[in-house]
Amino acid sequence: MADKYSWSILIYLVSSLLCCHAAMNANMSRSDSGGFKNDSLLENDPELNYVPSGPLVMCSFLPMEFIECEDLIDLKGNKTRDDTMTGGCSKYGGSYRYEDVEKTTVQCMVLPGIECHGNRKFNKKGFPCVKYGGYYFLTTLLYSILLGFLGMDRFCLGQTGTAVGKLLTLGGGGVWWILDVILLVTNQLLPEDGSNWNIYV
Repeated sequence: MADKYSWSILIYLVSSLLCCHAAMNANMSRSDSGGFKNDSLLENDPELNYVPSGPLVMCSFLPMEFIECEDLIDLKGNKTRDDTMTGGCSKYGGSYRYEDVEKTTVQCMVLPGIECHGNRKFNKKGFPCVKYGGYYFLTTLLYSILLGFLGMDRFCLGQTGTAVGKLLTLGGGGVWWILDVILLVTNQLLPEDGSNWNIYV
């Protein structure tokens, strides 16, 4: 019984010593002002002292309403671009599926007056290569059905060369006219500059 009691006391003393040693190390690593001595490490990685239950959210987690991102750069199919470059798009959207749209990394900055934790300027990954140029799907479809034999749909999409050919042949005798309506509905006929369809508000 005495041996069992002695072992309990010994285990308690060892665990107390370990706890005190850890607490002393933590206190010694702090400066007199209460901050860590290795401030440069915290500046480089602000997530080290981030408290998830605190009042501030990480700046990089803010929604688009609270940040401003740089404009996308049109690389026009240049696949040999530097991977470290931000905001470069070799191909813009055009498809309705988010999975099919090319993604890039852009540099964003938190808007003035918004409080958040961490660096206010950061890189945002997975930014979709999407741009809008004033093209509306419903308007273009109506032009294609009603005035497609005159090439109005192609003129609207900025495809002037094929539009003139369609006009001169009166929609290719009706075949080209019907084919363009099908291409529009199946999302194969898109604006010439790669813009996405605008959404009616």
